Amino acid sequence: MIKCMLLQADKTCLYGAEELIETWNQDPKSFLWIDMDSHDPAQERELMQTMGCHPLAIKDAQRERHPPKIELFKKYIFMLYRGIYQPQDDLLFEHLQISMFVGTNILITSHAKKSMSIDNLFSAEGEQYLSKSPITLALRIFHFSCGIYLQKLFEFEEKLESIEDKFQLGGDDKMMQEITLYRSRLTKLKRTFSYHSNIGSELKILVTDDTDIINQAELHTVIDVHERIERLLTLSQMHYDICSDLINGYLSITSHQLNETMRVLTVITAIFIPLGFLAGLYGMNFEYIPELKISHGYFYLLGFMGIIATALILLFKKKKWL
Repeated sequence: MIKCMLLQADKTCLYGAEELIETWNQDPKSFLWIDMDSHDPAQERELMQTMGCHPLAIKDAQRERHPPKIELFKKYIFMLYRGIYQPQDDLLFEHLQISMFVGTNILITSHAKKSMSIDNLFSAEGEQYLSKSPITLALRIFHFSCGIYLQKLFEFEEKLESIEDKFQLGGDDKMMQEITLYRSRLTKLKRTFSYHSNIGSELKILVTDDTDIINQAELHTVIDVHERIERLLTLSQMHYDICSDLINGYLSITSHQLNETMRVLTVITAIFIPLGFLAGLYGMNFEYIPELKISHGYFYLLGFMGIIATALILLFKKKKWL
């Protein structure tokens, strides 16, 4: 589906489909936003070529999966980032690849499914941003997507604090499995935010370059978007570190408990080794064993074994092994 928003020179805004492209061609002072949602790839490619988009950028835009990037062409700034189709709880996102071609008076967006940020801004609010410049609108779409990520990270922060409190009372394998799952998801988010951070840095460089598409007037918006991306990257790193600390803490506690158990078992074994030796020695079936005919030898041996066991227990307690 193709939908268009045309902001004319007299600030009148029209909504429609491909027919608005011809109206835009007749008015060089107007701004046009073309949004392609789940459109036929061949027709989409043909339209992009008609609008002067670079073939290599079109190829990247239509790939099913491509790392986020930004490139400057003669007529357009090409941005490719991971938006959100549908956010869920527990840091589970259904990502959506969004490509944007930003010109001096046109913005072309393309995505395989509905985008929350684009649907939200294809309205009067989007008209206000488009009236400033297409790059302002593109940055605000990007900014809105980052806001969804940020909201979900704040919600997860509260849950992570609750997990930390429960962990202090005593962790278990189920909790460990949950924390490990969160750490894995945070790793993927960190990778995405790192790509986005590079886009923000490149945008700041483009502001200072000699191009009509983006200039010093957009510097504040660029900085705002970049700071939000950096905050996302910082938060995801912080949450990742907390999850890692919880995992390492659980493993350390488990290892300590295992060492304690092994120490007790070792002490018990050490006590019974001499006792077992004496029992085995006098349990041999030889007729002429020394001390075998002593009338109270049985009780003497038991007493001697008791003394050995008591002495070993006192020795281990003195060394704080018990």
